[in-house]
Amino acid sequence: MNKYLEATEYIDWEDPAIVAQAKILSKGSSSLEETTRKCFEFVRDEIKHSWDYKLNPVTYKASDVLNHGTGYCYAKSHLLAALLRANNIPAGLCYQRLTITDIPPFCLHGLNAVYLEQFGWYRLDARGNKQGVSAEFCPPIETLAFPIATQGEADLPEIWAEPLPVVIQALKQYKTVQEVANNLPDVELVTANKSMLLDSLTLAAN
Repeated sequence: MNKYLEATEYIDWEDPAIVAQAKILSKGSSSLEETTRKCFEFVRDEIKHSWDYKLNPVTYKASDVLNHGTGYCYAKSHLLAALLRANNIPAGLCYQRLTITDIPPFCLHGLNAVYLEQFGWYRLDARGNKQGVSAEFCPPIETLAFPIATQGEADLPEIWAEPLPVVIQALKQYKTVQEVANNLPDVELVTANKSMLLDSLTLAAN
């Protein structure tokens, strides 16, 4: 569980601004679950989704997401993980493989998992609500932004302590939100015992 509490290059929760924001969000909370909800709603509602608002710059470090107030879903998940870890709440990164318009191509969508003592690992999606998208914090029921609806889409089962390299590559390589939108990261899937797994060879290639 320790790896889900660590400060890292991209989930840099020891940054003073993140520590300060985490303290603000935990103030007055009667439980870690309440602090989790406050952190989730802050990132969901106060940090603008880069594509929804067409906002530059492209951010990827949690501290930069907080500083600029914007990020793609991946970057927003980095900030949420950082705020939770700063409050000593274990948090990881999850991914879905989705389509944009119900037909290929596919791309990854970034979200989070948080460890709640009463419920275990619980996924939550702070990408930002809008018409047709409504993600909430209501454990143990998951209310995510996007359902799995098209063949080839998948909920990837892993809970990562660090962002996938293919995600960081896309966010660092492309300098505008439009360029990222044109080159959203994806991974191949393999099927083993009817379970969807990440293809490690594809990740290594990217």
